[in-house]
Amino acid sequence: MSKSILITGGAGFIGCHVIQLFVTNYPEYKIVNLDALTYAGNLENLKSVEGAQNYSFEKADIQEAEALDVIFAKHQITDVIHLAAESHVDRSISDPLAFVKTNVFGTVNLLNAAKKAWAGELDQHLFYHVSTDEVYGSLHDGGFFLETTAYDPQSPYSASKAASDHFVRAYANTYKMKIVVSNCSNNYGPNQFPEKLIPLCINNIKNMKQLPVYGKGENVRDWLFVKDHARAIDIVFHKGKAGETYNIGGFNEWKNIDIVRLLCQKMDEKLGREAGTSEKLITFVQDRAGHDHRYAIDASKIQKELGWEPSLQFDEGIDITIDWYLANEEWLDHVTSGAYQEYYKELYRTD
Repeated sequence: MSKSILITGGAGFIGCHVIQLFVTNYPEYKIVNLDALTYAGNLENLKSVEGAQNYSFEKADIQEAEALDVIFAKHQITDVIHLAAESHVDRSISDPLAFVKTNVFGTVNLLNAAKKAWAGELDQHLFYHVSTDEVYGSLHDGGFFLETTAYDPQSPYSASKAASDHFVRAYANTYKMKIVVSNCSNNYGPNQFPEKLIPLCINNIKNMKQLPVYGKGENVRDWLFVKDHARAIDIVFHKGKAGETYNIGGFNEWKNIDIVRLLCQKMDEKLGREAGTSEKLITFVQDRAGHDHRYAIDASKIQKELGWEPSLQFDEGIDITIDWYLANEEWLDHVTSGAYQEYYKELYRTD
């Protein structure tokens, strides 16, 4: 096969969409999915490709340096798309060290494994690091995050991602490793673990549970449909210029409270409930510690240089997302109950 690509975190939300796209569109590539199968990693997300000849799965943690060396040698890895990360801000506030271990130590382990495997030809292989817009901090007075915006992380999560970004660029500078970095805005869509705002609201509305909203819900985020992000990753991987950074955003800013109210309205319609029923579930709670006010990506660089732009309007993307969750209640029940772990044991004989 022409390439053997290691995609880390491939059983997670964004990763599973990237895996499906690459396995389907590039049969000449060998796609190796490395995932530790923590709470947010779910192999049920990949049933559509699990039997493909060009797909392999390796259960491993990027904190395990020796395991990474074995996987690089076993599959003769030629390129890396690095998505594996602890990603939930609330969890980072309660357990910062877990984020340092995975996002910083894990990324350095992966860089070291690649450097060792590609020794003498580092300029012929690509290490693609997928990051977040949260490394830039918080916007208060208008404007947008550019690729040149100074880093100003405000949470343990964003600090750990910023550190990993810096290590990737340091390896490019010090060892001449061929790298590219992308920083994306908030993703939404099918298969997202229901700790994040949109699937959490969909699940709670369906079950008539309270909808917790931080502070007054005035915080602003730029929302990107996950399949559009996967397409962007594909384009950056194949056409991105080595050493460059590309911001990937949806050109789609919303206040949190407006997102929640939109979900309430659409869910009432889809569930046949009286208008306004779900809005009564909104409950304002104490604001998150250090809650960034606004994120907004300027994605004009990737649009102008690589020809990527979002394919969906937000209203269409939200409808697709809600319909998927309502049609996949069994998936949602599994990930919220932990029952899906039995799927791993049966299929891959994991412990």
